[in-house]
Parts: sequence; C-alpha cells; structure tokens
Amino acid sequence: MFNLRPLAWPMAAMLLSMLPGLAHASEFDGAQLSVLWGVPFAGILLSIALMPLLVPHFWHHHFGKVAAAWALAFLLPFAVVFGAGEAASNFVHALVAEYIPFIVLLTALYTVSGGIYIRGNLHGSPLLNVSILGIGAVLASFMGTTGASMLLIRPLIRANDNRKHVAHVVVFFIFIVSNAGGSLTPLGDPPLFLGFLKGVDFFWTVSHIFPETLFLVGSLLAIFYALDWWFYHHKEEVMPRDPTPDTRRIGFDGGFNFALLLVVMGLVLMSGFWKSDIHFEVAGAHMGLPGVLRDLGLVLVTLLSLKLTPALVHESNQFSWGPMQEVAKLFAGIFLTIIPVIAMLKAGANGPFGAVVSAVTNADGSPNNMMYFWVTGALSSFLDNAPTYLVFFNTAGGDAQMLMTAGASTLAAISAGAVFMGANSYIGNAPNLMVKAIAEDRGIKMPSFFGYLLWSGAILVPLFIIMTLIWFI
Repeated sequence: MFNLRPLAWPMAAMLLSMLPGLAHASEFDGAQLSVLWGVPFAGILLSIALMPLLVPHFWHHHFGKVAAAWALAFLLPFAVVFGAGEAASNFVHALVAEYIPFIVLLTALYTVSGGIYIRGNLHGSPLLNVSILGIGAVLASFMGTTGASMLLIRPLIRANDNRKHVAHVVVFFIFIVSNAGGSLTPLGDPPLFLGFLKGVDFFWTVSHIFPETLFLVGSLLAIFYALDWWFYHHKEEVMPRDPTPDTRRIGFDGGFNFALLLVVMGLVLMSGFWKSDIHFEVAGAHMGLPGVLRDLGLVLVTLLSLKLTPALVHESNQFSWGPMQEVAKLFAGIFLTIIPVIAMLKAGANGPFGAVVSAVTNADGSPNNMMYFWVTGALSSFLDNAPTYLVFFNTAGGDAQMLMTAGASTLAAISAGAVFMGANSYIGNAPNLMVKAIAEDRGIKMPSFFGYLLWSGAILVPLFIIMTLIWFI
C-alpha cells in the first residue's frame, strides 16, 4: 500500500481553493516594477542549474528548502513594498488559478501512467529505440506529453539497461516525446490547452503546424537513429548478461489504467467545451464549475489508480513519489517567483521588458512572425511555457477568431515557439524534469543543466533556424 502523504498538500490546497471570498487580488501594474524583482526567479533557475553540480548532496536533500527560500525572497519584500494583503492575494491567486490545476493534472497522469507496466524485456537496439520514440510522439498529442512520457520512459530505460551509453536516448526522449510530439492538439501541451480555453478550435493546431511538427519530429528521429546506431556499433559496451530477465511475450499489467487515462482526457476536454455561469472567486481568480469538477475528478482518478493498481505492478515499475515530489516542490517556487516576471511582460512596451515585447512588432505595426516564434520560444525555454504563450497570444491581439484567420501565421509561430522550444532546457516543460529525475533514479548519469543546453543548442537550435527560414519569415 502506497503512502498517500505526498498527495496530502495538493489535496488540501485543492479544498482550500473551493472556499470563496478568501481574498481579493488586485492586478498590480508590472510597468512600475524594477527588473530587480526578477532576481528570485533568476535565483531559483541558477540554483537548479548549478547546485546539483557544486553541492549535489545538499541539493538532493534540500532542494525543496532552496525553492521555498527563493519564494520567500520574493514574497517578503513584496509584502513590505505592496502590503501583506497584496502579497497574500497574489500568493493565493498563483496557488489556486495556476499551480493547483497544473500539479493536480501532472499527479493524475504520473500516477495513472505509473500504474501501467509493460511486460516483456525489449532489447534496446537503435531500431527499437527509434520506434518507441516515434510511438511516443504520436501518443503525446492525445494523452499529453506528461502521460506519454510517464508511460514510455520506464520500458525504454529497461530496454536499454544492458547498455553503457544511455543518456542520449533519454535526451532525445525529452526532445521528442516530452515536447515536440505534444504540438497537435490541446491535450498535448498546456499552452495549447490555454489557447483552446481562449477560443482556439480544437483541430486548429493540427491543421496549421502539422508540417512543422512532422519536420521537427522526423528530423529528430533521423538524427537519433544515426547517433544511436553509432553508439551501438562503435562505442557500446553491452553487458554480457541483461539485468532484466527475458519474458515470453509483450503485454500489460494494470491495463485498467488505460481506461483511467481516457477519463483524464475526458475531464480535460469537458473543462474546455463546457461553459457554465457558475464560478467560485478566490483571490480574484475566477474558477468556473467545469474547472473545479475537472480537478476534483482528477484527484478521484489518482486515488482510484492508487487503490486499484496491484502492488506488484508498482514494484515492477519501480514506482516512487520522488520525481513527482521534485517537480511539485521546484515548480511551486517557480510559479511564485515568476509572478513579477509575467507582470512585467504583460506591461508590454511600457514595462521593464518593453524591448522584448516591442521586438515582435514591425515598424509598420504588423506582427513579426519570426520574432514571435523566437521570443516566445526563448522565454518558454526558461519560463513556464503556458503563461508565456498567453502573454504573446494577448500581445498579438488576444482575439481567437482573428488569430485563427487573418493572424493564423502569427498564432502558428506563437504555438510552435511555446511547444517546441520547451525542450531547450530541463525547466522548459514539466515532463522534462520528471523524465530526468526518473532516469537518474535508475542510475543513468544525465547531462547537467548546462550540459543539456549544449545538447539542445547543437541539435534543436539548427532545426529551429531551418524551420524559421521555411515557415516563419
């Protein structure tokens, strides 16, 4: 039986979000802020980048405290300058409107996917590995990048557990399954889901950036196959005995969790399609009835999966809460310290980051699609890609009907930048960090924060330049 304590805080926060009238947040003007308010956010990013390298033992045991310290480094001065009420309001707003829906969905996908054990010891040849990555790319747009990543990363690691060089397999898994594959539907990645909630048609993305997705995923699969083939035939030191015993056939244990995955997909779709006048207001955040029911349903799905999944399945999957706890704690700090950064971006050309916002507009006032792609993507590499998408969605006019028609090329650039470039760093998209944590938990020595940037800079950035020349000029 699994300990439910890791779920206690998200569930308590979920119940807290149901209490109306807790506080009334006011939208503070980001144009009045100094760029110094971005120091705590920069601090938590540098901590994630440097501390695992410089003080790995301390980081492994205290990363949650480090994230909390940076969050307080923002909240306490903010309370002094703007008042305790304003600080409390923004804290609760970030918790209720952004963090809780984010972490509840991730927890549900992590738990349900972790309850599916793919039986059979596949052997990690280049052809098998590229096949798993291709399947994951397809699944990501229908069960989310998190769901597809959590379903496939364990069998992929197990298939390659007799190989010495495995880190590159996980890096390309992050590129393809945890990011690029989720670009075709609102179910795939949070930025597209936010666009769906803003009025973008469900099938708009697949009809407008399918060629870009096909190019990126196809190129990455081809590069990966060539690289993995080289490692496999020239650099590999295959263990004489495979650590995972062979089994007769491929199959699934805990297969009922596939039905729960469908429930998760249905809940997400329901919250987007169903419009209701009933809402709850907490700290100025309007929580519609569909969103509340979605999150309650996701908590129920999580508990059902934990209750019904046999212990042997979790044991076979080496399921643990460690990766989920790491993501939950680090992103709690990120969601809080990002508050002033997003406010400064929302201030537009008059804000401290006015040069960034102005860069996406031509001198005649028309949108610069190349810059929309790169600026949205660059910020999505290090900020949460969902609010970054919203900032530039609004910068481009914020009218979904106009953006789907006359502004289609601009919306395509924003969508592609937010989803594709989330792969540029470990913190660009939540599954990146989860996959890294699982791989390291299985003994794989993953690249450092900056080491991963070298991988993405050498492989992804040239592909993004080619895409720019073809589609975004």
